[in-house]
Amino acid sequence: MEALDAVIRGGTVVMPGEVAAADVGISSGKIAAIAERIIPQGTAEVIDAEGHLVMAGVVDMHVHFNEPNFGHWEGFASGSAALAAGGCTAYADMPLNGCPPTVNLAALQEKIRLAAGESAVDYAFWGGLVPGNLDRLEELASAGVIAFKAFMSNPGGVHEGRFREVDPDTLYAGMRRIAAFGGLLALHAESEPLTSRLAELSRARGHTDAAAFAASRPPEAELSAVEEALAMAADAGCRLHFVHISTPEAVERLAAAKRRGLDVSVETCPHYLTLTEEDMASLGPAAKCAPPLRSAGRRELLWERVLGGEIDLIASDHSPCPKEMKTAPGLTYFDAWGGIAGAQNSLELMLEEGWVKRGVPLPLLSKLLSSAPARRFGLYPRKGEIALGFDADIAIVNPRADYTLAERDLLHRHKHNPYIGKHFSCRVVRTLCRGRTVYMERLGIVQSGGGCLLKPGK
Repeated sequence: MEALDAVIRGGTVVMPGEVAAADVGISSGKIAAIAERIIPQGTAEVIDAEGHLVMAGVVDMHVHFNEPNFGHWEGFASGSAALAAGGCTAYADMPLNGCPPTVNLAALQEKIRLAAGESAVDYAFWGGLVPGNLDRLEELASAGVIAFKAFMSNPGGVHEGRFREVDPDTLYAGMRRIAAFGGLLALHAESEPLTSRLAELSRARGHTDAAAFAASRPPEAELSAVEEALAMAADAGCRLHFVHISTPEAVERLAAAKRRGLDVSVETCPHYLTLTEEDMASLGPAAKCAPPLRSAGRRELLWERVLGGEIDLIASDHSPCPKEMKTAPGLTYFDAWGGIAGAQNSLELMLEEGWVKRGVPLPLLSKLLSSAPARRFGLYPRKGEIALGFDADIAIVNPRADYTLAERDLLHRHKHNPYIGKHFSCRVVRTLCRGRTVYMERLGIVQSGGGCLLKPGK
């Protein structure tokens, strides 16, 4: 065998459809060999993985890093460090919360400039669909955005020129244009008329706690928006991706749409598979998100949909902010920033809650976290699997760790997180991106700024 740059030796390798004891050989940033025993000549590095899981790096297609001009919320350096510490090797940055948002070519070019030399792992960018930018969609696609994002409800925001939700006419017109050049549109699916009316009624009655917030964004708001979008997409011929779906009922409607032949995909998030609406009250605004957390019963039904193959992928929806926007005195639950900062925890949470507690097979979890997002967003066959010729993007996990997540463990900029204090029995101990070790337990980030820009394939 030719000389390799590195061999990951003695691990339990999670591959598509199987888990096997094997060594993994790496050459020029690619996976060059997978065998029971690799004894190459001149190998530069041998990485001992005995007793550990060797998994494909997570491909997180839903994070908010907020540059330009809001890097004090989260920037490429700090956000990608947290991802690397969680076994993530590629991500896509959403188009909102930065100022300006990524809704035209100039804004995208500024994002690309700011990320260069800052990200620890590989990255891609979303474009946005908002009122007034229909003529900018094709230029964004040509420049390499991974897909487009639109909101059917008010996304919030704090600066002039912030990202806006689409009205029905803009949404339909955007679908027609995106379909014309073969693009993909992702939707935050909640009914703005329903959620805004319920929120207004709740505030008027003086009900502003966690339970009132959850009640103002009921499952019906998600279902109504999903059905509206599906009807438009069927007519427009547009491929759709539904982000952070929170209810099993919506998953069922989307599964039925797939059976009718619509090209749609379904994403959920670790927080919907881990936390419940009761946690919103006990943990406070660190657990606030939209759609809100649901009941324990709906959480378990989501896990059933995972096992049934009706959920296509899992993404973090890392949505950070300064701590005072969650905890400042006098803030009601409605006023606190809505977003969970969970970029670092996705893989460990899904191993703990899925594999350890519920017996979800490791290849299925790896598919949901890695290969399925890579396939859906045009990064496959470069990313997403431990297979010959793929990038050597690898997370090495200790399956017998015993630790409790503490604030000091978090590498993202602002250390609020609903999982602080949670016990884990699985822990990422090393992350490799294109064969480079970027993170090691106890050392932290050991190579920063080496991530490269990714663009979708045909």
